[in-house]
Amino acid sequence: METTRHFTATSYVVHEGECLLHEHDRLDMWLPPGGHVDRDELPREAALREVREETGLDVTLLEPETSVTADFGKELPPAEHTMLYDIDSFEGEVAHQHIDFVYYAAATNRNLSPSEEEIGVDGWEWFSSEELLSHNGLSAEVVTLGTEAIERVGRRNENTKQRD
Repeated sequence: METTRHFTATSYVVHEGECLLHEHDRLDMWLPPGGHVDRDELPREAALREVREETGLDVTLLEPETSVTADFGKELPPAEHTMLYDIDSFEGEVAHQHIDFVYYAAATNRNLSPSEEEIGVDGWEWFSSEELLSHNGLSAEVVTLGTEAIERVGRRNENTKQRD
């Protein structure tokens, strides 16, 4: 059986030491904003678009260091993590997977205004690291990546203040 794979992009959005999540109705789990990478998009572009569509926020993705130069192309800034998820199986074999580019993003405010076809404002909640760790309804992965995002965005903000 051939496995179908789709590329997705997810962003752990952080503002003032808290990470933004929503309870996904269909999947019955808490998740950050994210979705499929469109055919004409690069993963970082998809990550920004999904955040904007789902939350109304314009965010800044953390910029990992890159150093490779190429004569016929360019290095794409890497995601913080690249995950492989089994989505569906058929007769005991994996039929559908997502290759997910996971980014950490800094928001300048909490003014949520999702597009009309998306989750309403009330569907989103901000979680501190302590709340992530103590919440019983979160997957270990969301707790790990959410707390890491809070830490990394916090360090970035401290470094930015020190340079100013």
